[in-house]
Amino acid sequence: MSIAFDYTRSLGPVLGRFMAGLRDRRVLGARTSDGRVHVPPLEFDPVTMEPVTDLVPVSAGGVVVSWTTGWALVRLDGADTPMLHRLEADDPHTGMRVRIRWADQRTGHIQDISGFEPGETDGSVAAAATEPVTIMTVPIQLDYRHTTSHEEDRYLRALAEGRIIGQRCPACRKVYVPPRVCPADGVATVEVVNLPDRGTVTTFCVVNVPFAGQRLTPPYVVAQVLLDGADIPIPHLVLGVQAGDVRMGLRVAAVWRDRSRWSATPENIAHFEPTGEPDAPYETYAEHL
Repeated sequence: MSIAFDYTRSLGPVLGRFMAGLRDRRVLGARTSDGRVHVPPLEFDPVTMEPVTDLVPVSAGGVVVSWTTGWALVRLDGADTPMLHRLEADDPHTGMRVRIRWADQRTGHIQDISGFEPGETDGSVAAAATEPVTIMTVPIQLDYRHTTSHEEDRYLRALAEGRIIGQRCPACRKVYVPPRVCPADGVATVEVVNLPDRGTVTTFCVVNVPFAGQRLTPPYVVAQVLLDGADIPIPHLVLGVQAGDVRMGLRVAAVWRDRSRWSATPENIAHFEPTGEPDAPYETYAEHL
């Protein structure tokens, strides 16, 4: 399973100048009220809590303060604090003199520093950057494997057959979907309960903000759907209706993907749509919000 998105953030006056400096092969540190120079720069003085305004250039060379395989804390000449980055050295050791290896293509990003390599700089300092960087985008990806429990395995196999199941707690008799250990009684749920693929919207949110990789055009609705016979709702998309017409108590049914695309995953259900039935009375789902 992979989760990936582009994290975009505004940089502000301090980090914007720092990133612009990297773009131009220039490293800036923040001088604080105690006289220390911090690299990367701090946005606020840790002593006075005032915004940092004094940025000073430091060397592109320095010394390894601490290291582990592939990474090092490097204190650049002229700085009082070390920065963490890749270390590209065959014989890394504390006290090693290193220099920045600049990326061939620089855009105003921390990755404009490709890494540190053994050696000394020529002592030159690049000209000051003119335009600060205002926005930085960082691609983030997480690859992971999840080991399913017996309850999850049974639930996912049922979805691969076009069925939804829950399991009932032997103590409180509540039906949980997906099946899990009962959070109220702390005991395993054992009895399998076949559930219909329709239910009631309990709560919901309208997504209005666009973001990178978004599959649907806003506005659209993500809702908590309480399946008939279940005691806990599941989150899913509600489509086939204007976002402004989705409401608590709306009766919905699952829309399954084409059977040829089914696998052992909740994505077999593409979304939920209104059934046209009268809204469910509030008291029927009030205890499941």
